[in-house]
Amino acid sequence: MCTGRVDLEMVLRAFLSGADGVFIGGCRLNECNYTTHGNYDALNMVLLCKRMLEYIGVNPDRLRIEFMTSGDGILFAEVMNGFGRQVKNAGTLGMGEEIDKDELNSRLNKIIKLVPYIKMKKNEKLGTRLASPEEYDSFFSKEEIDRLFSEVESYHIDPEKCQSCGICARKCPVDAISGEKNLPYSIDQEKCIRCGTCLEACPVRFSAISTNISSIFA
Repeated sequence: MCTGRVDLEMVLRAFLSGADGVFIGGCRLNECNYTTHGNYDALNMVLLCKRMLEYIGVNPDRLRIEFMTSGDGILFAEVMNGFGRQVKNAGTLGMGEEIDKDELNSRLNKIIKLVPYIKMKKNEKLGTRLASPEEYDSFFSKEEIDRLFSEVESYHIDPEKCQSCGICARKCPVDAISGEKNLPYSIDQEKCIRCGTCLEACPVRFSAISTNISSIFA
């Protein structure tokens, strides 16, 4: 499978399932056989994920990506042995960070729920082709991740303005909006992925959708 198909949620769910480390191996950069260059997408995803792990208190060294060819057997063995030692030094997930298991799972679940929102907000950067490893550490800053999680947009329907037209409900990609004829619609915040589709869909003459900014770890 192309590394470009390794989704951010897959990595986070691996940690949620108790994996002490996650390794992603891909073909060398600029040597894609199918011209999709998905390994750049994977690299950017990993750089973002490492910052997010660090944000919630998880050792970012538990996640690693390397690029090599099928003929790099010796290199592969060296990399995997090194990563194995790295994960061993980090200890059992959670225990090594001195984070309670339930608390860690809660933090991971909160981020997983926001994956569509995160990818939407960071779409442009996630599609960037970094020129050299020197750019990796600074590509996503700690301050950037802090803003990402402390300034999360949420959407709400004003019952006084809602005309029960149902346009927002029909447009919602995750069926998070419900309502009945002649009654105000509402947004299920547990289902909402904060994509903003409802805000764009609501007719301007109604302007029934409002936004709030909050932190998911408040």
